[in-house]
Amino acid sequence: MINDAAYWITLAHLPGWGYLKINNLIIKFYHEKNISIAEFFAADENVWKEEFGLSEKESADMLNARKEIPGNAFLAESMESQGYEIIPITSPEYSKTLKENLKSSHSPPLLYIKGDKSILAENSVAIVGSRNAGEASLSFTDNVAKISSKKFKVVVSGFAKGVDKQALDSAIKHLGKSIIVLPQGIMTFASGFKTYYREIQEGNVLVLSTFHPKSPWKVELAMARNSIIYGLADEIYVAESNNSGGTWQGVVNGIRKGRNIYIRLPDASENNANLLLIQKGAIAVDHDGNVAINDLVNQPPGEPIVTTENEDLDKLILSVFNGKSLSAKEINEKLKLNWSSQKLSRYLKNMPAIKVLSKKNNGPIHFTLKDKSQSDQTDLFEQTE
Repeated sequence: MINDAAYWITLAHLPGWGYLKINNLIIKFYHEKNISIAEFFAADENVWKEEFGLSEKESADMLNARKEIPGNAFLAESMESQGYEIIPITSPEYSKTLKENLKSSHSPPLLYIKGDKSILAENSVAIVGSRNAGEASLSFTDNVAKISSKKFKVVVSGFAKGVDKQALDSAIKHLGKSIIVLPQGIMTFASGFKTYYREIQEGNVLVLSTFHPKSPWKVELAMARNSIIYGLADEIYVAESNNSGGTWQGVVNGIRKGRNIYIRLPDASENNANLLLIQKGAIAVDHDGNVAINDLVNQPPGEPIVTTENEDLDKLILSVFNGKSLSAKEINEKLKLNWSSQKLSRYLKNMPAIKVLSKKNNGPIHFTLKDKSQSDQTDLFEQTE
């Protein structure tokens, strides 16, 4: 009997199918039709068309994919014998943080891992930055990793040289836990498994990949890997960025989606794009990762600085929502704060009770109150009893 892993490997790497298309299909067979992935693949071509709405080309894709299942069964057995595991998006062991941040449109259908998978359920911090980061950035990375480890937060990194490697090694040095997100297939990481064998065995390092197990390192995979690093993290810290490349793109995309991204406030003598990203909406932090007093570079001289320690102001802000989503401008008008929208927006992003919503149609960022009871479309992928 063919293990389900063979079917998941086949489905996750359908040529020309993006994550959203695959995940929508999973919703149909797993939740709406309540059948297993094996039963779906065993179905007749007419069933795929009539019950699942597949087009002629999509049905042809599935027929071709079905031919790959025997080979993927051998691959799955080989992986299992070497200690690798797969986690489908339907599994309760799949990272909830990843699904919440990336939604069904960008969440990979399958995770390949080696190590203690319970790490995926812990609070997490991504520390990212340039491959050619300076000493100030590497020191910042080490310090944030140290503080995060002491707070039992998992450090997520991408195993590139520079900030990524520093984040991983610092987490290990300070007795913390880390997730290595690979820019390649998990079975091609032999030297890395040898280097971090003890840490993996002791349950302190988890290696994760979303690519085909035998995929070699490629530039495009390294770029695609960045969204997974950001998606796995509850908090994102940026040590250093250039004005182009993976870090820059990741921060800009994160800001656009309403993520809180903390970036090191650079010294005047440094030549990097940190200040540009702060001006775009990233939150400036000091060497310890705390919001910087002069975080807002654009703040007019002499304007009083207000922090989230001002409980009366926080209560006043929280009182205006009444279940609605509001822009900084709308909140300003209701409270007559006489602040700039940019300053209030930065302040709101630092309030623990506030949720930042993604921009729509190039409009302003909106804010609302966090509600732990709320669920989104990603709940469709939760394991049902």
